[in-house]
Amino acid sequence: MPAIVDFIPDNSIDFVIVSAEHNALDIADFMPLRYALAAKGIACLARTHSREPDDVAKVCDSFDGVVVPYVEDVEHCKRLAAAAVYRPLKGVALERVIKEGKWPSDQTRDYIENKCADTLFVPMIESVRSIENLDAICAIPGVSALFVGPNDMTTNMGIPNEYDSSQLLAAIQRIIDTANKRHIAAGCWFGKPEQALRTIKQGARFVVYSNDSSMLKDAMTAAFTQLRKG
Repeated sequence: MPAIVDFIPDNSIDFVIVSAEHNALDIADFMPLRYALAAKGIACLARTHSREPDDVAKVCDSFDGVVVPYVEDVEHCKRLAAAAVYRPLKGVALERVIKEGKWPSDQTRDYIENKCADTLFVPMIESVRSIENLDAICAIPGVSALFVGPNDMTTNMGIPNEYDSSQLLAAIQRIIDTANKRHIAAGCWFGKPEQALRTIKQGARFVVYSNDSSMLKDAMTAAFTQLRKG
């Protein structure tokens, strides 16, 4: 709902992630919200349901960047990143850039670098395999940040939804430290302030806190609990 943007306090958030994953919405449904956020100077990233390069390119043509769920294979990640930051290059020419670093011309390279300079590509780190491949993923051109999805990650680790587990915290620390070596921001979603603050203290620079429905629920629960107590 674009009107909600008017109620976002100034200097409170730098970006919003809209999501077509885990719901029946389509990316196009978020376009009015995307423009409302832009008018307030807030970047809007879109999380895809698909993990297909063509869908990544489509998102990046309309939003400030893309968040792609469950990225763990290095070669797949290279093509996802290329779809985001090498647009509109495709086919054999794109494969040559990915594999050999050879562009059709210097003019083409300069054009694409300028066109995609502000596009953000954020792969989600959500499995043990993705952590094992972390160094290689961070080395891929175009990776802007790493975003840990704690539900998928803890489930894959065998500790579903144990968001305060020492195992999860150690994994997050490893992700943050590895990303920092490449000057890449990293962080994890959390729905409680104390969890988000803990991750910031770990060094997180990509901070994603809660969501609109959870914050509305928390505010209403706190207010009406107090009112019913009198």
